[in-house]
Amino acid sequence: MKKGPFNTFVKLNQQTGECFYRLDLEFEGTGADAFGKTIPGQFAEVDLSKTALPSPKVISPELKDKLGRKIILRRPFSFCDIVVDGGKTTAEMLYRVVGPATLRMTTLKAGNSVSVIGPLGNGFSVPEDKKLAVLVAGGMGSPPVQHLANVLARNYPDFEVIAIAGAKTKEKLPFDTDNFSKCWTKCVITTDDGSAGQAGFVTVPLEKFLDENQKQKDQIIIYGCGPEEMLAKVADIANSRGIDCQISMERMMACGFGICQGCAVECKLEGSNETTYKMCCTDGPVFDSKEIVFK
Repeated sequence: MKKGPFNTFVKLNQQTGECFYRLDLEFEGTGADAFGKTIPGQFAEVDLSKTALPSPKVISPELKDKLGRKIILRRPFSFCDIVVDGGKTTAEMLYRVVGPATLRMTTLKAGNSVSVIGPLGNGFSVPEDKKLAVLVAGGMGSPPVQHLANVLARNYPDFEVIAIAGAKTKEKLPFDTDNFSKCWTKCVITTDDGSAGQAGFVTVPLEKFLDENQKQKDQIIIYGCGPEEMLAKVADIANSRGIDCQISMERMMACGFGICQGCAVECKLEGSNETTYKMCCTDGPVFDSKEIVFK
């Protein structure tokens, strides 16, 4: 299937927090067909090279040094959800303003045209023998997890979905906790400092839940996305208990097609002590937790 580039139009670009925004892109024609088949965990490469910068007056001091940096390469973004309505497809994204590209994204307005390539990569899969999904998200790892939850709700009504999501502080949670909690059978929010939900890391309630549901372990699958240190711990928890786990990795994916070789993930070779390197953009971003070599 053609991956683009597709010209899409901004439907919504709304600030949802101090540095968080929701961006909805509407596709028509072949773009709508392509993105209507997006699997949770896949991503798109967005061209922001011609997007204007905001006024220096509204840019925080820590980001002002990034004003002069040119945008040459596309930027990868995952999705919170994909909504198909007739001949149109809306891709919902969540982004955090961290650099020159996302600074420019804040100036996009409804009706603006954006060039997008995708959907790219391999996403999450849902094994037929599983009945309970535990979704673990850290910080900006929440969008693909939310997308997966929405797909499970629509296409797997018998699936029980447990969500555990966290960040360093309440201000760094990229979602509204009240609305976020409505998306799941059960939801646990954590923050490192206890300013929202439980105090501590997401791995603490994860271990507690798994230990309390050991008899169901063959029906459980864990899905994770977030900082690599968190993912390493999630993978260790799953692997040590013999529970299936899929991890969405993050790398600087400049091209999205494996050409630049800049997003390598070290992986174990099955049946061997040796390792190999796979491309996050084409072999991933989603990997089986048992194959990833965490540093």
